[in-house]
Amino acid sequence: GKSELIPETGDASTSEFWVGEVTGIKPGFHYYTCQVNGTTVVNPDAPAGYGGFRGVNFLEMPEEDFEEYRLSQVPHGTVHMQYYKSERTGRWKLCYVYTPPKYDENPEKRYPVLYLQHGGGEDEMGWLWQGKIAHIADNLLAKNEMKEMIIVMNTGYSFPEEGEYHPGFGAFLEEFPESGIGIIDRSFRTIPDREHRAMAGLSMGGFETKLITLRRPEVFNYYGLLSGGTYAPDDITDKKQVASIFISCGSKENPDGVTKAVNDLKAAGFKVTSFVSPDTAHEFLTWRRSLYHMAQLLFK
Repeated sequence: GKSELIPETGDASTSEFWVGEVTGIKPGFHYYTCQVNGTTVVNPDAPAGYGGFRGVNFLEMPEEDFEEYRLSQVPHGTVHMQYYKSERTGRWKLCYVYTPPKYDENPEKRYPVLYLQHGGGEDEMGWLWQGKIAHIADNLLAKNEMKEMIIVMNTGYSFPEEGEYHPGFGAFLEEFPESGIGIIDRSFRTIPDREHRAMAGLSMGGFETKLITLRRPEVFNYYGLLSGGTYAPDDITDKKQVASIFISCGSKENPDGVTKAVNDLKAAGFKVTSFVSPDTAHEFLTWRRSLYHMAQLLFK
């Protein structure tokens, strides 16, 4: 919906501030835009991130029943900026890497890795900024409800100058397994085998996850689709290639489709878990809750 801003002093020619009140905002994360004389602008005095392929303001309406995404008084992990070179484009790319709180204290310990993809119109900052993934991981680890793991977030687009690639995300399906995994194994103390790698994503990132895990079954052992479609039993040629599958969505999305897919997979002998986020749609409240549940199941 739209809300009108009015001059704070009542006089548009002299007022430095325009004010308004927005009511009825449901809990969760919300993008919003400001329009000045019909032009969409970013408010520099409010939180801003990247979504919809542009800078955009957002607001958080606290959710009383789900506090796990908040910054808490617990030990915190570290988020690293990791550059790597794409073999497909010849260009350097950036990904973000979360390491758990005790990573530097245990120089001999090695860790499994979750590769986590953003949705359409977002970038590699999406899960950190909008999804609050570092807070969720810190809070789960503090309660000993999640395995210690490294979490890697890549941008899901890659556009070489030539070649036949996916029209939406370009060469990412090829680039990521070729170039995006080796750099992590070389730069961080991973357990560099299939049994200790998971891939998951929200929305577009879930679609990328499905395509990559099916194309490259030797790379990942855990799959997660968060509002990102489903697997069918016939998609997966060898049950042994996947330890477990997690499929989720919001209750206002396609819960019946998720339930059917999960039942079909279970009937075919797969280990699969579903989660339907109550009273949410295609939004970060769905994906924060989904990640919270999925993370507790990985590498166990």
